Amino acid sequence: MPLVTTRRTGLVDQVIEQLRALVSSGEWAVNAKIPTEPELVEALGVGRNTVREAVRALAHSGILEVRQGDGTYVRATSEVSGALRRLCGSELREVLQVRRCLEMEGARLAAQARTEQDLAELRAYWDRRDTSDPEEFARTDTEFHLAVVQASHNSVLIELYRGLTEVIMASVATASAVPAGRYSHDELIEAIAAGDVERAGREASGFLDELLARMPNQDC
Repeated sequence: MPLVTTRRTGLVDQVIEQLRALVSSGEWAVNAKIPTEPELVEALGVGRNTVREAVRALAHSGILEVRQGDGTYVRATSEVSGALRRLCGSELREVLQVRRCLEMEGARLAAQARTEQDLAELRAYWDRRDTSDPEEFARTDTEFHLAVVQASHNSVLIELYRGLTEVIMASVATASAVPAGRYSHDELIEAIAAGDVERAGREASGFLDELLARMPNQDC
């Protein structure tokens, strides 16, 4: 997605939208360093102040992070995940509650709409999880839960869940530190494969209910 010269009205908003699109599309990946200010000025055809204001707005929303003397980095793919990127205490509890809503309905719909390819992908994600590496576990577990939601074939639900990818991964990483915070999802896969809607919903929500019950009460 190449940068294009902007029109001369609403310049800051136009630059913000272009930069946000580069992030959300994955062209500028999370943790990647974005082009320098002079490079952005030249590519966009706007002044330095316009670029600075746009970057500042995206940094305030949590999408970008400005590191003085180093550069600007992508920190999240959306304002929602950027705002919730650091989780603990009551924030983590709220994210788990939202996950419960989305994942339970995603599993119920998946039990009705899943294809054989969906099942193969679910099993592949689950088989290759690495429980010895916390970072890898968080990534593969998040990919598994996204695959469950994708098996629902509900485009709105999928986009809602995908927009929370970073915050969900953060919640997986944080919750896995809670005693008995890692769970097997074999029975969830079996319920989806069997087309058992009620069981799939129970399996999807049950482990999150357990996590919520085991969470310590103190905030950050």
